[in-house]
Amino acid sequence: MTVQGDKIKTASELQSSIRRIAYQIYENNLNEKELILVGVAPRGSDLALSFGKALEGFSALKINYATLTINKENPIDGVSCDLQLNELENKSIVIVDDVLNTGSTLIYAVQYFLQIPVKQIKTAVIVNRNHKKFPIKADFKGISLSTSTNEHVSVILDGSKSGIYLR
Repeated sequence: MTVQGDKIKTASELQSSIRRIAYQIYENNLNEKELILVGVAPRGSDLALSFGKALEGFSALKINYATLTINKENPIDGVSCDLQLNELENKSIVIVDDVLNTGSTLIYAVQYFLQIPVKQIKTAVIVNRNHKKFPIKADFKGISLSTSTNEHVSVILDGSKSGIYLR
């Protein structure tokens, strides 16, 4: 992947944000034995794994992972999860995505899980762009960027180009 633009966060700063968010997630779930990290495919799933690895390093929480697939161009067409909804009943869920732009993806993700009783649903993103069209917020966020709608934010988690970029 060719990365163009200004680097907003370096690899080490990105890892620091991931650890900080993992601690915040843990503090919010101190009384839980199990936590479901649901990554919005594709990049949210990788980020959910990063949060989970950090959590496993300092907590006794049992971390389960799920991947949520959403048609981001037309989310009403369908949302699917690789775990059955009944496996998630009465659990604490954190929905993870890389960038919160308009809120469309997260609101459809939350709506999907409202089909079942849950203990709580929280959202985590590494970048909040502040272009919300829907009444949803990131409960845990790495950085808030006031960007124009013409700019693009990329989050790269692995490799020598790891970091957050704005172009």
